[in-house]
Amino acid sequence: MKGIITVVGVDHVGIIAKVCLLLADENVNILDISQTIVQGYFTMMMVVDASTAEIPFEDLVVKLEEAGEEIGVVVRLQHEDIFNTMHRI
Repeated sequence: MKGIITVVGVDHVGIIAKVCLLLADENVNILDISQTIVQGYFTMMMVVDASTAEIPFEDLVVKLEEAGEEIGVVVRLQHEDIFNTMHRI
């Protein structure tokens, strides 16, 4: 199953590393990634394959949120179907 991860916050060292290491530890594959910094604010969007994850999707959502809190950014993981439905015109 695919998921969409968004990360938003004030830019600082280690944001990408923290998120990517967590995903690697849980056996989640990054399919696509885009990140940018605008006037000191970091934004990142990732498409991931969580079909081989070591933990249930819902637990991964919580772990990513907690990791974001630890480093002062907001991290959200949504199932691809929900993301697509929410952003359909």
